[in-house]
Formats: sequence, C-alpha cells, structure tokens
Amino acid sequence: MDQIDQLVVGAGPVGSTTALKLAELGHRVKVLTRSGNGPLHPNIKLVAGDANDCDLLEQHLDGATALVNAANPPYDRWPQDWPPIHAAMCTAAERTGALLVVMDNLYAFGSSTQMPMNESTPMNPVGRKGRVRAEMTESLLQAHESGKLRAAIVRGSDFYGPGVIDSAFGERFAPKVIAAKKVSLLGSLDVPHSISYIPDVAATIAAVITQNHSGGKTWLVPNAPAVTQRRIVEIFADAAGSAARVTTVPRSVITLGGVFNPMARELREIWYQFTEPWVTDSSHTETVLGVRATSLAEGAAATIDFWRGRESN
Repeated sequence: MDQIDQLVVGAGPVGSTTALKLAELGHRVKVLTRSGNGPLHPNIKLVAGDANDCDLLEQHLDGATALVNAANPPYDRWPQDWPPIHAAMCTAAERTGALLVVMDNLYAFGSSTQMPMNESTPMNPVGRKGRVRAEMTESLLQAHESGKLRAAIVRGSDFYGPGVIDSAFGERFAPKVIAAKKVSLLGSLDVPHSISYIPDVAATIAAVITQNHSGGKTWLVPNAPAVTQRRIVEIFADAAGSAARVTTVPRSVITLGGVFNPMARELREIWYQFTEPWVTDSSHTETVLGVRATSLAEGAAATIDFWRGRESN
C-alpha cells in the first residue's frame, strides 16, 4: 500500500476543502467516503469505506500522521450515528498513533452562553444534538489527557463559501441574493452572528495538523468580526450587485413544520443561536496557529462567484 500523509473521512464542504488544502501544501491525502467520491487532485486518492469500521480506518491510516473526522451524519440522526463513528475513529487513532482532528460546531454551547465564545467557554448543552457533541468532546480530551491517543478539536460556526450547499447561508441563501429575491433567515435579523468561511475552516485544520503543539486542545476557526444577519445579506448583495430583500422565518412555521419535517423539528432545538448574540473570539487560534479570517466582503465575493458558476453549468 502506498503510504500517505493524511486520511480525511468525509467529502462534504469540510472534508473536500481540507483535503484540497492539504494536497496543495504537498501532502498526500486519502479521502474516505461510503461512495468513494470526493475532490480531484493529483495528491488525493479516493477510497470507499464505512467510517464505523475501525479496522478499515486503521488500514488506510498506514503511514498517515493525521485522521480528520469531517464526517456528516444526517442531521436528525446524530444521537444514533455519531457514537459509533466517534468510537471507531478513536480506536483507529489509538492503534496507529495518528493525530485525530475532529471538526466540531458550537452546539455544545447552550442558550445564555456568555459571549464571545472562546476555547475556555464551558459547555452547557441544552438539546440532544448539543449533548452528543459535548460528550464527544469530553471523551476525546480525556483520552488525549490519559495518553490513549492524540487528538485536537476545531470548532466553527455556520459555514458559508464555495462548496457549501446545505447551510443557512448555502443554497437557500446565495442564489436568492443573486436573483434579488427575498431571503428568509432564522431568528432575529439584528443580533450579531459569527459565520465561518469554509477555506478558513480548512486552513485551521491544516495548521492544527502541521503544528506540533496543537494536540489536546480546542481551536476556534478565525471568523470575520460578527455582524447581524441583516448586514450579512447586505454584504452578499453588494458582492452580487443586487438588491436582495430579507425577512425572518417565524418560529411558528418551524414548529408546525416539525410535525412533518425532521429537519424543521431539529431546528427548533437551536433556535436560540439565531435569536441571541452568537459570537466567537478566535484570537488564540490567530495568535498561536497564525490563521487569519477572510473578510466577509472577500468571502461573499468568492461565494457569489461559486454559485454563479454552478448555475451556469
């Protein structure tokens, strides 16, 4: 078997962008998904497999220095699907000595969390999705502390950017901005909300992998200064040269929709993230890892270009 430098599990926006970032840095990368599909690059090898299979993960980790957990189980199945994936990856990392880098979100922080959130902010999950992520974090850091494995966690907020489809700022957002249509967003339009540009997510993961002092820690993706959702729409509209309108989705719609739609039902649990200030402080990541946030204007322009290219194909 050809030796590789890194193994990335998952080929969604995080997995694909991270694999391409590492490949561009000269790393040899394997990307493992159920289908065997993923990003194309001379330094990337695509393989098919199940993230629950720790023996398979160990096989593909032969010679690798890092295992990136960029898996993305169905949103409404986190309590069932995340534990076995997490356990398999931890076992594979323990057996091989590879650094396990887990891409995480901010769901472990509940309503009324003190802002801005940083690496020292205590977790206080309020729903089942937050509890799953908090339990994963606790078990991972404990395993690292005990010497069973090497691990690090990267946390980001809502994703946006090229390749981000299924997000509050993805396919239900950018195409409408381009078309100058009404954009509907969750919660309040006028409280600050941090969002994470997907290339900055990949840059953070790559820095964690390549810098030896990153293990056993949580790192926040550098985000541009938080602005309101109303302002986010304005910035994207400026990039698109459009005059998009913005409104909010009433909570009653989400509540009623949850009776029939599993996704809507799950959104009720994180409603507070869009009605209260949701702001991150990534100064530690920026200082120690040297990763800098892309400005919202630059990120919006690249995102608009991506969607225009996608719609023209």
